[in-house]
Amino acid sequence: MRLGINLGYWGAGMDADNLAVAREADRLGYSVCWAAEAYGSDAPTVLSWVAAQTERIDIGSAIFQIPARTPTMTAMTAATLDSLSGGRFRLGLGVSGPQVSEGWYGVKFDKPLARTREYVEIVRKAMSRERVTHAGDHWTLPLPGGPGKPIKLTVHPVRERIPLYIAAIGPKNLEQTGEIADGALVVFFAPEHAEETTLGAIRAGREKIGKDLDGFDLVPSVSIAVGDDVGALADIFRPHTALYVGGMGSAKQNFYNKLAQRMGYEKAAAEIQEKYLAGDKAGAAAAVPRELIDSTTLLGPVERIADRMQAYADAGVTTLSLLPAGFTLDERIAALRAGVEAMERAGLA
Repeated sequence: MRLGINLGYWGAGMDADNLAVAREADRLGYSVCWAAEAYGSDAPTVLSWVAAQTERIDIGSAIFQIPARTPTMTAMTAATLDSLSGGRFRLGLGVSGPQVSEGWYGVKFDKPLARTREYVEIVRKAMSRERVTHAGDHWTLPLPGGPGKPIKLTVHPVRERIPLYIAAIGPKNLEQTGEIADGALVVFFAPEHAEETTLGAIRAGREKIGKDLDGFDLVPSVSIAVGDDVGALADIFRPHTALYVGGMGSAKQNFYNKLAQRMGYEKAAAEIQEKYLAGDKAGAAAAVPRELIDSTTLLGPVERIADRMQAYADAGVTTLSLLPAGFTLDERIAALRAGVEAMERAGLA
């Protein structure tokens, strides 16, 4: 199992600290540094900035939002970042959610699985420097009846195949990800529930193409907080968990709420959502079970974190991307270093 670092969203007032965290992760031997985007900072700009000031660590999009770019634009960006970074880029994609897709990008959130499949097909074709043609339900290249002609990418990526990941939560998306991608970007991943929430579906997708999980990169993003008081550390993440389980989406469509239900927290998930959508964010946070937080984060002294890292490795995780918690740069760097120490204690480094 390898370690990664997830910087999340840029532009939240910690940009200089984020760069320092990325550079320290590079020095410590972390394998990849991910950056996210939604409707604030864009991931390609952040990743180019990080790549220019690091030496060995891979840079990865977690994620490029599919409604934000045409597939060929994504292929151009991926090839450019791979070239500029000396072959260190990993392409992570996701369909976002209905509020962002339709409210910010003006793209209808319909048939997300079919849209993702077509998108990946075009991106792969473009990155392989074939002349791009495609006739699908969502994209047609070139447009018929006009002056357009099949074109191939002029930029040569450093590698023959840039690794492609998909952010997936639901069973159908996870199954398709196993079928068409090189890895999966997952959140709220609990080793104890790995099979029923994640691995079973991915394995089914791999079987469709005659493959197993060997070589497939399973990448959960996991918050890490170091200290002796596990309960107090868990409380730090109550608002974050409540936001996702209760507020990310509508009452009818919240992928994270459904994930919590599949982990056995049906009653708590319903209460968190009801309170959050009613405006009672404090009540929603208080309703989050400590066990849910503890099972999906790395909390406590280094020895306890090492035990949990072993559980992640045993569950099939191949890259563990850490979100180091802390209000200061020193706290975040300390968490970053604790991650390496815990890996060594667990015998995973």
